[in-house]
Order: sequence, then structure tokens, then C-alpha cells
Amino acid sequence: MRVLIAPDKFKGSLSAREVAAALAAGFAHFPGFIIDCCPVADGGEGFAEVLAARRDTVEGIRDPIGRLVTAACGWLEGGTALIEMSDASGLDRLTAQDRDPWRASTFGTGQLIRHASLHGATRMLVGLGGSATNDAGAGMAAALGWQFLTSDGEPVDPIPANFLAIERIEAPEEDTLPPIVAACDVRNPLLGPEGASRIYARQKGADERMIGFLEMAVEHLADLVADQIGTDHRNLPGAGAAGGLGYGLATFCQAELQPGFALIAQALRLEERVAASDMVITGEGRIDAQTLNGKAPGEVARLAKKFGKPVAAVCGELAGGTAATEWFDSIITLRSLDPSGKHCFSSPAELLASAAAIIARRAREAS
Repeated sequence: MRVLIAPDKFKGSLSAREVAAALAAGFAHFPGFIIDCCPVADGGEGFAEVLAARRDTVEGIRDPIGRLVTAACGWLEGGTALIEMSDASGLDRLTAQDRDPWRASTFGTGQLIRHASLHGATRMLVGLGGSATNDAGAGMAAALGWQFLTSDGEPVDPIPANFLAIERIEAPEEDTLPPIVAACDVRNPLLGPEGASRIYARQKGADERMIGFLEMAVEHLADLVADQIGTDHRNLPGAGAAGGLGYGLATFCQAELQPGFALIAQALRLEERVAASDMVITGEGRIDAQTLNGKAPGEVARLAKKFGKPVAAVCGELAGGTAATEWFDSIITLRSLDPSGKHCFSSPAELLASAAAIIARRAREAS
């Protein structure tokens, strides 16, 4: 029996590669299974690790609040660079006390894009997700040479706290970026009740008062861009992704926004591998109502159903009453194997192997 193991990460615990390896280990004592490990992602954190043939370590990258950190730039064969905005500008870079989208910047993401361009990238894939920012990509643009100026021509650090002081935007003299595709699995516009500020800023540390100020500041920036640059991507589906970085990439880098999972699935030949399997196993840290809304395990399940393959899921926890359960033939939670929860974070790999062994045993009994 050929088993395709295609999980996403267990956030805060194991990467997708580590989850796949742990699940594969659960089949070790059951001969007759051919294992194909294919860790997946949906365009957010972890997608570069899943796809990259190699990764550069890049020093001197600014995190969301300006501290210098080390980040990574991944590469595919053929010169395609892989950049996760969360690696430079992500929420995981900050403690709860440091979260402040009024002052956070995507400058570090722009530094990674510049690094890739200077090192010969012929194409870039930028993963949007997990951001600590709400700057509409202005910080990223500044790192690429765009200038944000007051009415007196004085340069302004383009963080939301300074947006209302900006009166002029100037493009860099040279634009040498290769084509950029932003992997984006949300459809939110930049502004309004479904926009970046009102939907996502709260989890980044904003209260209701700050959310109102963020909306006003970002709208001012978008109005300037429309008036001075002549483009207006504020209503582009996905413009609100990653604190408006989707908008910024489309505006300042002429990037194309595409569903992240579809890009990753194509690169991994996932459809072909699902079709060649007899059973599929996927999973993530938490399966809930969002799992079927473009997240990797839900998309893996859709592919499995398309080809009539049984699909099992392993997760840390399962949200009660979720419709996601209808897409999986079985779901095993680590919490069910460890009711106390004591080992879910201390020994997740061992619990994942145990879950896979249960799936293997059931598959053998059914055959």
C-alpha cells in the first residue's frame, strides 16, 4: 500500500518536515507500506522550508521593530527565490509586550527581496502570513529605494504612526526586480470592514482606538499612491493580506497575488502524488472551521476526495462541531492519545508516530 504523508506544520512545535518524518516513523514496524513524504504549506510560515532546495542565511535584517536579526532566503533550482515575510516581519519575532502595529515595519521583508535580487533571482515567491505589521508594505518599499517625504521634502520612516505626515512618494531611480508572485490565501481588501486593520490588527496588539487610527493612516497612504503613482490596488483581493503587504507588493513591486497552496502544490507535484497513492495522511496543529478555507490540510483533503483516496488527519486538537470533519475519513488528535496534555508539547513526535501506527493498523485490518 502506497501512503502519501502530506502534513502542514504544528505551529510552535514541529515544522512540516518534522511532522512528516514523525508520521513516517509510525509505519516503521508495519511492512508492506510504501511511504511518500511530502510536507506541505499554504503560503504562510514554513512554505520556504517545504520548497527550498537550499537556503541562504542573511545577516542584518530588521525585525518588525527595527532590531537586527538573521533571516533566510530560500532558492529553487533555476533561480527562483523563496521569501517568507514572517521570517523578517512576523509576529513570532515579538513578545506580546512588543506587539505594536502602529510602529511595526516590513522593512526587513524588503531587505530579503533586495538580497534575492542582488544575488541573481530570476523570479521570487513571497509568502504572506503571520505578520506583525499593518504598514501596507511601505516599509518593504523603503528598503527597495522608495522615498516617503513630507511637504518640505524631508524623508519619513514609513510606519503607520508617520503616514499622515507623508505628502510625496518617489520611486527609486532603478527598478531591477524580477517578477514577483505573492502567495496569498486570504481575499481581504486593504481597507474597510474586511480590510487589514479591522480584521487582523487586533491580534497584532491593536485596540479599537488604534484600529481606527490605522485605518485612517493606511487610507491616506493609499490615496497618495493613487494620486501620485496612478495605481490603486486597495480593492484587489488579497491586498489586505499580511497587514496590507499584498497591496504593497502589487503597488511597489508589480507583484501578482496567487493562492499560496496552489503554487506549492504545483511545485511539489502534489496532485500527481495523490493520484499515485492508496491512502493520504495530512494534519496540522489545530483543525477547525478555517481548515477548509484555503489551509493546507483542507486542500490536501480536497485533492484526496477528487481522486477517491481515503484521507486521515492527525492534529493537536480538534475544534468542536467543525465542518472540517466531513472531509476526513478519520481524525486522530494528540490530545486523545495524551488526555493530560503533558506530552503534547514535550514529545509531539512520539505522539505523532503513535497516531500513524494506529492508522497503519486500521489500514492493515481493512485490507
